[in-house]
Amino acid sequence: MTLLRQGGSYLVVGLLQLLLDWCVFVAVTALGMPVVPGNVIGRACAMLLGFWLNGRYTFADAGRQRLGWKRFGRFIALWAAITALSTVLVAAADQALGLRYAWLAKPLVEGGLAGLSFLLMRRLVFR
Repeated sequence: MTLLRQGGSYLVVGLLQLLLDWCVFVAVTALGMPVVPGNVIGRACAMLLGFWLNGRYTFADAGRQRLGWKRFGRFIALWAAITALSTVLVAAADQALGLRYAWLAKPLVEGGLAGLSFLLMRRLVFR
């Protein structure tokens, strides 16, 4: 039951993060920022929200939140690796298809990485 509860909560938190990430990404790139820093800024905004919500609700154990500097350090390391992969994929979409298609590709890229992220967060960060 824990996996189902965590998966459902992670999905809700992830959708909130995706919305924030995508809105920031589209806004800053529409204003002229290159795709690579735009993607990192969007993910950074969503990252702070996600760490707090996932530690407080998704991966909480018997009502005890799972936050703290040690977990945050592991979280940042994992976030950096996934952000690098996300940025390569979104930049590739921009190079091959243009900015407007990169805007459309971003939610697909992030959605594809969400499953991997869930497993790694559960196993490495919020254990």
